[in-house]
Amino acid sequence: MMWCFLWLLSLGPPVAPALGMNRVAARVCYRWQASNFSGLFQDGDVIIGGLFSLYSKPPSLNQDFTQQPLYQSCSSLEALPLQYVYAMLFALEEINHSTTLLPGVRLGFHLHDSCALPLWALHAVLSLVGGNSSTCNPEYSYEEVSSGLRSVPVIIGGDSSVTAQILSRLLGPLSVPLMSYTASSPSLSDRTQFPNFFRTMPSDIYQARAIARLTIRFKWTWIGAVVANNDYGLMAVKIFQEETQGAGVCLAFVETLSRQNIVSDARRAAQAIQSSAAKVILIFTWYTDVRELFLQLVERNVTDRQFLASEAWSTSGVLLQNPSTSKVAKGVLGVAIRSSTLPGFEKYLRKLKPSLHPHNEFLREYWENIFQCRETTPDNDSSSSESPLPFCSGTESLETVNDIFTDMSQLRVTYNVYQAVYAVAHALHSLLSCPDISSSPANKNFNCSVPKQIKPIEVLQHLNTVNFTTTQGELFYFEGADVPAKYDLVNWQMTPEGELKLVRIGLVDGYDLKLDETAIQWRTGFRQVPMSVCSESCPAGTRMATRKGEPVCCFDCIPCAEGEFSNRTGSHSCEPCRYDYWSNAKKTACLPRHLDFLSYNETLGITLTVVSVSGVTVTTAVFVVFLHYRQTPMVRANNSELSFLLLVSLKLCFLCSLVFIGRPSAWSCRFQQAAFGISFVLSVSCLKVKTIVVLAAFRSAHPGAEALMRWFGPGQQRGSICLFTSIQIVICIIWLTVSPPVPKPDFELPGLKVTLRCAMASAVGFSLVLGYIGLLACSCLILAFLARKLPDNFNEAKLITFSMLIFCAVWVAFIPAYVSSPGKYAVAVEIFAILASSYGLLLCIFAPKCFIILLRPENNTKKHMMAR
Repeated sequence: MMWCFLWLLSLGPPVAPALGMNRVAARVCYRWQASNFSGLFQDGDVIIGGLFSLYSKPPSLNQDFTQQPLYQSCSSLEALPLQYVYAMLFALEEINHSTTLLPGVRLGFHLHDSCALPLWALHAVLSLVGGNSSTCNPEYSYEEVSSGLRSVPVIIGGDSSVTAQILSRLLGPLSVPLMSYTASSPSLSDRTQFPNFFRTMPSDIYQARAIARLTIRFKWTWIGAVVANNDYGLMAVKIFQEETQGAGVCLAFVETLSRQNIVSDARRAAQAIQSSAAKVILIFTWYTDVRELFLQLVERNVTDRQFLASEAWSTSGVLLQNPSTSKVAKGVLGVAIRSSTLPGFEKYLRKLKPSLHPHNEFLREYWENIFQCRETTPDNDSSSSESPLPFCSGTESLETVNDIFTDMSQLRVTYNVYQAVYAVAHALHSLLSCPDISSSPANKNFNCSVPKQIKPIEVLQHLNTVNFTTTQGELFYFEGADVPAKYDLVNWQMTPEGELKLVRIGLVDGYDLKLDETAIQWRTGFRQVPMSVCSESCPAGTRMATRKGEPVCCFDCIPCAEGEFSNRTGSHSCEPCRYDYWSNAKKTACLPRHLDFLSYNETLGITLTVVSVSGVTVTTAVFVVFLHYRQTPMVRANNSELSFLLLVSLKLCFLCSLVFIGRPSAWSCRFQQAAFGISFVLSVSCLKVKTIVVLAAFRSAHPGAEALMRWFGPGQQRGSICLFTSIQIVICIIWLTVSPPVPKPDFELPGLKVTLRCAMASAVGFSLVLGYIGLLACSCLILAFLARKLPDNFNEAKLITFSMLIFCAVWVAFIPAYVSSPGKYAVAVEIFAILASSYGLLLCIFAPKCFIILLRPENNTKKHMMAR
């Protein structure tokens, strides 16, 4: 920026003089004076510069301000910036009358209007910091002091961040402090780039953080954003996203507004707001842009959105007092520059009159705008006849005026200006205070500064260490370029008269957010907090599942899996239950799993018991029939003793199934497997011996084979059965002694019910028991199959073949069914296999015999049975 400064210094002769000043003849070099006629000057021991945007309509940007006065084309005086000017003058007057702050030192001022243009601000600053007009050095002549041509050691101004950046870079090499009252860009906090910059306005970082915390506090997760297309808006969105990261807040859209295309941009943003599901909209831009956006929303009848306002428009009277946008703007919640009170300031303003300040063109113009009359003053008497306004009557007074200029209810930027003046005054007080040189040897080399010889770098050094208590009792100090962040939280509420009013509902103090939620009036007019979410929060018992390609705020709610639960809304995952607990039906909690087993009280247990008892009954009936007809050929054929033993073993098979029903215990787990294994081996052994006897009997009929039957007499038959059964008994004893089955809950199976079953501690033992039964059954099947075609009319080998086929088929099907059946149904499968195989043996072996004994007694003869 230094090249710009040098270029401006070389442009040419000075322009029109400032108010109340005579032209100073140029000799060696030329000095920039006021950029226009709009300026105020008051002499003092120390002159403080001021820069304010008093006019809202700047001239054409391509106008050559080096050739003609620009005040002729800069118009539309703004009342609020004029209040800022008088806040500075009021503070200076208080300080000049103070006996404790800068006693004996009178502060003067040199104020300029920048007309809201950085170029004009640059021109005015060059005028304020210029040196002697003839020698370009900081020594001042009497003429310069009296005419206001002295340079200033500090400037209060730079109303926008862009202007503040330009001016700070320009003044940096000169070490002239620049103190802004409204510049809020976070980049200005960088002391490496802007070492001479200070501000009484908090950085935008804090208001963006405050809005982010409001969003999180009210659980708004789907937010739309409309921001200015510059550092102010784009930086705010970035900080907002950083602050809400990890809190589940997403931006539905981000629309930017440019002043050059405000109508088309506002139309596009309004369309985005209308089509989005986001009910809360963050707006970070100027009030003029918001006004156009609200008009576009009114045209679309979009009145159901909750707006979050930045400080740039949260207190705008233009928007609050606009009846056409009241339906849209109702319920606005925003961050505002902290307001305060200035005792005596209202009285000071209402006593102002142009006649008492004849050289104040700002006050004169404001007076004419308010009262629509003109006063004759020494400076404008000659030109007063050219004005179309009538002369004032002299009774006009600001005591009766109620407008922005005299409104004391919202002193926000005004208070910032007031604080800036006091900060400068305390820095000067520290600079001009001479310590007692006798108090400490370290102070012997201390040199006191002279007010009219103060250097800007000295003021800069003392501003860095400013620390004082304001008249409002607040501690004031700088943290680098910034002051501690303090904001008001405001709400736009509808009055019974149908007008919007600004209500303070809380405050922001640094990172602390203090809010009275009961005082908020939302867009609905009620106290109920509006919702703004992409997806409704998942209820308890479900978890969030992000939709592919969409933000994390848009999700589906997936029910928790079996054995998992979530007991809060908005859960990202489901938690597994403990092994001895299981989730309830709604998956909202875990309940203790209760033991389940095949009992006699349930339908399945009762059914199996009835079938088992029926088998015992039928077997007993057959036993009685055989006992009654034991002398008949049918019973006596093929060793009736084996038939009775087989019936007894089948009865044991039916009875052992009952041991599997009921609550398992240590003894029942051991007994059921032993009873099952031994009873079936006994049954199959009887059938195998019967088959061997049949084969031996028919083989002995051949010549030379009579001795074969001697090896299969009754004694050998009983011995064979005992041998086969003893092997199974030994297997069971070893198994049940070394690693017996024990009752154990099966927590691996899902469900609230836990099956208490006999867990096989050793699969080898159980496999040997089943394997041995299978070996006997297969060998019996083979022998019976070989004897199926013997020539007798009644060949029992055929019956044994059919029974063994059924027996093997049942137990082959049992293995996969048992392995795949869950819980107590595995026990039911084993019982069913026992009953099915038992019934198969009983019916295939004894049903045909009972049929002949009871229904065909004529066939129960030896002759008939021996017939071929």
